[in-house]
Amino acid sequence: MRLGCCACGEEIAVKQPNAVCFTAVRNLMAQQPAHRRGRPSRAAIHERLEYEVGELRARLGGLPLPAEAEDIWTAIWYQEAHNSTALEGNTLALREVEILLSERRVVGEKQLRDYMEVRGYADAAQWIYSQAVAPGDWGNGELLTLTEVREAHRRAMTPAWEVDPPAEATDIESPGNWRRHNIRPFAGGMQPPGHTELPALMTDWVASVNAIRSEVSAVPEVRQFRGMELELIRPPIAEAVARRHAVYERIHPFLDGNGRTGRLLTNLLLVRLGYPPAIIYKRERPRYLEALRKADQGDYGPLGELVARAVLDNLMRFILPAVAGPARLVPLEALATADLSVIALRNAAERGRLRAVRTPAGTWQSSKQWVTVYKASRYKALKAPRPRRSRDSAGG
Repeated sequence: MRLGCCACGEEIAVKQPNAVCFTAVRNLMAQQPAHRRGRPSRAAIHERLEYEVGELRARLGGLPLPAEAEDIWTAIWYQEAHNSTALEGNTLALREVEILLSERRVVGEKQLRDYMEVRGYADAAQWIYSQAVAPGDWGNGELLTLTEVREAHRRAMTPAWEVDPPAEATDIESPGNWRRHNIRPFAGGMQPPGHTELPALMTDWVASVNAIRSEVSAVPEVRQFRGMELELIRPPIAEAVARRHAVYERIHPFLDGNGRTGRLLTNLLLVRLGYPPAIIYKRERPRYLEALRKADQGDYGPLGELVARAVLDNLMRFILPAVAGPARLVPLEALATADLSVIALRNAAERGRLRAVRTPAGTWQSSKQWVTVYKASRYKALKAPRPRRSRDSAGG
């Protein structure tokens, strides 16, 4: 196979379709300042994710288990159950979801199916979190099994199905069972495969999922081409997971609930790989659908970036603030509050007013203790009386 280098346009003979000429890209990136402002590039997001997760493992013991950090996982649970169902049209507000899940009572006057959708998804998400760290009899040492795929769908969809099943559903297409008839093309024109192909396709899909670890950990292959050293790199882990998510959605193995089940399985993979789960927020629905459409056309970059940003957001918003002690250095995003934004903290760090350390990745880290000291000095400066100008200095 011959592909054009993404940086220099040279035609490169390669064996793998994901290979790129990385030397030119790396040289260009080396010319850019690590702390450049503005929206980070896709490559920078993937690098930041790897760096921060590496720091989480090395300095903070890795991703905390649900049993030992219930508050962290409960906060993620509320957000995931709300947003993942809202992406499919569920009308419950976040507060209604929190009351439904924490107090098991209904507030508001929404359709019964909406409450059952959230209840089912939340129960499945809790099962996913526990499965990720302790699969028990469900697992076989691999990242995923076909049994887990079907069980995730069964748990997520049964409550809503019992009160309002799809009109076209047959008895043998109940939650946890593959669809038994063909479905119409999607809005973008993509046609899911025929139902008779599903058993073989899903077996192959699970096998591709279980190849992720070897795919992303393989040593890059270096070749010589026209006197240049070309490095054939593997995709970042978020993009590798996103690729499987997109393929699953194209297969569309179940009659209903494929989007929700696909996102649940994506988070099962992420947590088993040592990463926080990803939450695609309902406000990101247009970007998410567009990324899936591009993935259908063979471009997995946008979806991989979306997943990487979602994992980073959970890491900064939920994980690091809870697991880091007061003296631990963490990214500024994990220290930001409603009254002290990331931008304010970064400005204070760059001006030397907040004690902070710049990492090799070019980002700033500080600690809860140092931010407390900075807040106190900031408050003291604001409360200090301003010197009055004399009449002479005022021109009087």
